[in-house]
Amino acid sequence: MRALVSAMRPVQWVKNILIGIAPAAAGVATHADVIRHTGAAFLSFCALASAIYLINDVRDVESDRHHPTKRHRAIAAGQLSVRAAIVAASVLAGIAFVLPAFLWQPEGLYLILGLYLAISLSYTFWLKDVVIVELGVVASGFFLRAYAGAAASHIFVSTWFLVVISFGALFLVVGKRSSELKKVGAGATRRVLAEYTPEFLHSALTLSATVVVTGYCLWAFDTSATGLSSHDHHVVPIRLTAVPVTLAILFIMRSAEAGDGSSPEDLLVHNRVVQVLGLTWAVLLAIGIYL
Repeated sequence: MRALVSAMRPVQWVKNILIGIAPAAAGVATHADVIRHTGAAFLSFCALASAIYLINDVRDVESDRHHPTKRHRAIAAGQLSVRAAIVAASVLAGIAFVLPAFLWQPEGLYLILGLYLAISLSYTFWLKDVVIVELGVVASGFFLRAYAGAAASHIFVSTWFLVVISFGALFLVVGKRSSELKKVGAGATRRVLAEYTPEFLHSALTLSATVVVTGYCLWAFDTSATGLSSHDHHVVPIRLTAVPVTLAILFIMRSAEAGDGSSPEDLLVHNRVVQVLGLTWAVLLAIGIYL
């Protein structure tokens, strides 16, 4: 069981907090039905993501055994059999699709879960080595998580929300690739790294960061029904959220350019600066929308 839990990579589940962004921004995160739907979507993504990790480790078991760090993964180390991993992955995938049905009929959520499964499997067996495309594929996982929160409770989201989530996800992925290239060199951990240059990744990082900051400011200052500033009496703290967002983007850019960037979940779990900026953003947003 310990080996199975390790192979499921529960630390990666922190990414699924993105599911709560849409309900929180819409001001309905405290509604009982929304809490129930969001919680089910969160658990479904946790189960499905873990199923994908198990399949990925089964697929890469031989190469992982020759890797200096990945050889310690449960399947590569022989602590979890390939057959047990496949069975567990099948059970987890089943749970991911069955769980929401006990609460309501989430057609939109099923579509997103299906897309996530199809795209993730395509990445595992093929797209991880396709230059540029692999960036978009990994970024799509973040986007689908964020949009799942809206689909689970039938929340209409702002166009700017979709822009921020899409390019924010791309920003994080490009930053991770840039850090990997500077830290370990081309092809050392990912074959696709050999297809990138520091100059290209720097340009892609700058492009995505620019769109994220611009899109977020437009969303925060938008007074239409789907804009964050539609909450008339508390627009100041909402608009101030642009400050921690911009600072976080700059901090992550600096880390990526210096070659010491981390994965998004590592930043959230271990980096104090990102934690403080994230907490500041959440507090300001909560004050603006719920108080």
